[in-house]
Amino acid sequence: MNKSIIAILGLAACLSVPAMAQSIPEKSGINSLMGVASRTADFVKIATISDMFEIQSSELAQQNHDPTLTAFAARMIEDHKKISASLKDTIRSGNLQADQPADLDTSHQDMLDKLKTLHGHDFALQYRSDQISGHEDAVSLYRRYAEGGDNAALKTWAAHTLPMLENHLKMARALPQ
Repeated sequence: MNKSIIAILGLAACLSVPAMAQSIPEKSGINSLMGVASRTADFVKIATISDMFEIQSSELAQQNHDPTLTAFAARMIEDHKKISASLKDTIRSGNLQADQPADLDTSHQDMLDKLKTLHGHDFALQYRSDQISGHEDAVSLYRRYAEGGDNAALKTWAAHTLPMLENHLKMARALPQ
C-alpha cells in the first residue's frame, strides 16, 4: 500500500474512534512509521501513561541493589514526576480538552507485572530493555508532536521536554547489560 492510502485509512479510523480511545493510526504505529504527529488526545494519553510506567517501574528498580540501576531509577522518578506535573499545568493553562488516564493501559500494566516477577540480573536486563524501548517511543512521540502537533502550547511543551527524554534514552542505553 502506498503512503497516501495508509494515511487516508488512518484518518478515517481516527474519525471513527471515540474520543477517550487511542486512535488506530497511533496505536498501530502507522503515525510513527509515517512521521505523523499524534492527535492531541492521543499525545496526552500516551505521554501520561509513559510517565506513569517510568515512575512505577523505576520505583521497583530502586529495590535493586545495583547502585547504577538505583541511581538511574531515582533520576527517572524525579524527572518523570516533573514532566507529569508540567504536562498537567500545560493542559490546564491551555484549556485543552484532553483527559489524562489515571491508570496504566493493559500493555504497560503487563510489562510492570512482568518486572515484579523478576529479580537480580534478570530484572536489570528487563528494566533496561523496557527503559530503552519506552524512551525510544517517547522520543518519537514528542518529536512528532513538537514538529506537527495541532496545539501550539503543547507543541512548545513537547519541544522543550524532548531533550530530557533524549538524554534519558542515552542513559538507558548506557545501563549495564
